[in-house]
Amino acid sequence: MTEERLRDTLRLATTAGMIGAPVSHARLLEMIVETGAHVIGARAGALFLLDEENDELTFEVAIGSRAAEVKRFRVPLGHGIAGIVAASGQAMAIRDAAQDPRLASDIADSVGYVPETVLCVPLFYGDNVIGALELLDKEGGFTAGDMEALGLFANQAAVALQLSRTYENVAGLLSGEDVEGADDVSRDAVELARLVHEIASRGESERKACREVLRAFAEYLQVRSSPLE
Repeated sequence: MTEERLRDTLRLATTAGMIGAPVSHARLLEMIVETGAHVIGARAGALFLLDEENDELTFEVAIGSRAAEVKRFRVPLGHGIAGIVAASGQAMAIRDAAQDPRLASDIADSVGYVPETVLCVPLFYGDNVIGALELLDKEGGFTAGDMEALGLFANQAAVALQLSRTYENVAGLLSGEDVEGADDVSRDAVELARLVHEIASRGESERKACREVLRAFAEYLQVRSSPLE
């Protein structure tokens, strides 16, 4: 039931963000953390995205009593629970976080908030970890069911984030240009991204076939648009 509620809420948020775009990318990030915390029953939470260039996680969203303070930190891969989860790709649930050496105590002490329990799952897009979703302090502690449900939710959330990024990138390219039918172009680009992801998620052979078809079409378009010598 928890998994279904997470799926349904995320689906509504994603649809709202992709069609008509009343939900910004930043708001979608917030909705993902708020949804996970509300449905699972956590008092606080955070969403981290991977900065591959610097091997760090950035706090994109934080909710809870110390949200404003914690967002100024960057977390090195392998540091703290979120850093370990992002580096390993393995979810973690901690019952007594204050006594656990894996907790990022430097950050907890700096903001004056040491959680009692922690549940953190990786955000996978394809085979790559792009971040982590962390929930804090559920009364009674997090369960194996919570971990499974949040893990599935996080995978869907990662796809929603990538689609949202695609939408914003396309909209940004079109902004300020007087292009007839620009909204249709944006929606077509997002739909294309959805189709490519659907094909790529089927398996390695499907990804290769899709890549070859797209590459061949791009080369054809390049040749067609080149002036005759």
